[in-house]
Amino acid sequence: MDFTMRFLSFYVIQAEDQDSKRFKHYQTLDQEEFEASALKDFLDGELKRIVKRKAEKHPPSEQVPTKIGYFAVEPGYDLDSNPNYNMLHRIRFAETKEAFDEGSEQLVRTYLDTSAVRGGAFLVASAVPRKYFDDSFVFIMKCDFEPKVASIADEKALIQKVEMAITTKNMKSIQYPYMPEEGMTEESELKIHQASHARYFEDFLKYVEYGESMPEIMKTQVMTMVQEHVLETYEENSQERQQFEHDMEIWEASEKREIQERLDTHQVIEAAAQIVEHTPEAQLKMKLGETEVKGMLAEFGDSIHLAKINGRYVLLVEAETISFEKGFSPIEFHKPEGLHEVIERIAGKE
Repeated sequence: MDFTMRFLSFYVIQAEDQDSKRFKHYQTLDQEEFEASALKDFLDGELKRIVKRKAEKHPPSEQVPTKIGYFAVEPGYDLDSNPNYNMLHRIRFAETKEAFDEGSEQLVRTYLDTSAVRGGAFLVASAVPRKYFDDSFVFIMKCDFEPKVASIADEKALIQKVEMAITTKNMKSIQYPYMPEEGMTEESELKIHQASHARYFEDFLKYVEYGESMPEIMKTQVMTMVQEHVLETYEENSQERQQFEHDMEIWEASEKREIQERLDTHQVIEAAAQIVEHTPEAQLKMKLGETEVKGMLAEFGDSIHLAKINGRYVLLVEAETISFEKGFSPIEFHKPEGLHEVIERIAGKE
């Protein structure tokens, strides 16, 4: 997606330590000035990459580099009750350089109040897509300078050598509003990207929140299910209930968890169905001995079955086909036995 730049402000942040943080505004460009600047070629491609990055409201892990955030508002209040929304809204719809500079400077000062601020280039842009939209988008881009680049004394040279200073490898970015697909925007959401494990870049927008990751959603739903089971099964203040709750605390805190054998097949299928209804893409991951298994939670009890024979666990998986990818093995030429024959052989083990 191509953009027409309305305004672009270029700042340099110096942060020797947390007690010595300051910024300098080097230049603000309008559309005509941007077209003739050294920044154009670099940012034309970078804006496309920012927009194309995929993100999920409920990511598969906590450490994904790209997230969707939403402006937190109290029930019954509009978006304009959120300070971060108001700040980005003013930048987005600024009609003059002066108004854009005022909004951008407020954004930079907000960033400087964040812990773990690092020196580097900070760019704030307002740009309109060449198709689909008449309204502009706000792009915030931050990257660290190499020491040799940051020490350039000539301000004009710094602008000219910006391509040396900014790379996509370590650039952090924010896009507002979020565009789930071309031609569609979510006014209450933004997209943030930070490839490093440090999460400081998302912290400077204090009134933006992020959806729970899939593991967190799954954990919450499972704990709710377990608590309902406790209420139905054990009397309040009973020794059995206290022991169960103690076991669950240990289970919840453990990175490697073993099967608990508390619920029967029907109860687990019912609980899994509730989770799948809320989260259709919920995955099933477990390890039997040294064998790792990955599938869809929705398939448990239907095409994935867990059983026990002679005190050992057995996993049964139904499928129309079997395919092989990396590596080769003689199993690719196996003619499977009947299920009862396999069960008899397992049952006959000492």
